Amino acid sequence: MKKYFVAGLLVWLPLTVTIWVLSWLLGALDGVFVSLLSATQIVLPQSTHETVEYLRGVPGLGVAVVLLVLLLSGVFAANFVGQWWLRQWDALMARIPIVKSIYSSVKQVSDTLFSSSGNAFREAVLVQYPRQGSWTIAFVTGKPGGEVAGHLPGEYVSVYVPTTPNPTSGFFLMMPRADVHVLKMSVDEALKYVISMGVVAPPGTEPPALRN
Repeated sequence: MKKYFVAGLLVWLPLTVTIWVLSWLLGALDGVFVSLLSATQIVLPQSTHETVEYLRGVPGLGVAVVLLVLLLSGVFAANFVGQWWLRQWDALMARIPIVKSIYSSVKQVSDTLFSSSGNAFREAVLVQYPRQGSWTIAFVTGKPGGEVAGHLPGEYVSVYVPTTPNPTSGFFLMMPRADVHVLKMSVDEALKYVISMGVVAPPGTEPPALRN
């Protein structure tokens, strides 16, 4: 009975988790659309409220509208005029107290993570953490800079050590370059290895030298 139960669990668990993640994502997108409709009811005349309520009840419309807005925003931001307006917007946000700290921090992180020229998660490495003799997978995010670099003797690299099975949380470490062992596995393979808690292991390969 236990054998059959585990076999059935292995069949349904990936599908269930996939559906749950997609449902959460669609719900989040639909929630953004509903919030926008609620905001429009405040500024639009009373005669349009029935139309707004009708749009609120259309299934899937919120997801489609949010995706369309994201697509159009990307097209706008990719051209010369859009980039000029974005620079003006960033300059405006930088002048607002408190807001500038949050906005600039989030923008720097998002630009690093999602930009095609960003340096985040450039390669997977093997490091000793949280103590000597214990090894874990980490991701190189760059090199220490500014005042911090001046206090570090020798050559150091910045690494991110993800937690498992949720790699969105973790620890930022600055380690000597000599203590970081590069893995030939791709970043995607390393993430799968971390998320699966070591169950889904990528094929073994010879480690290359650290890239600059």
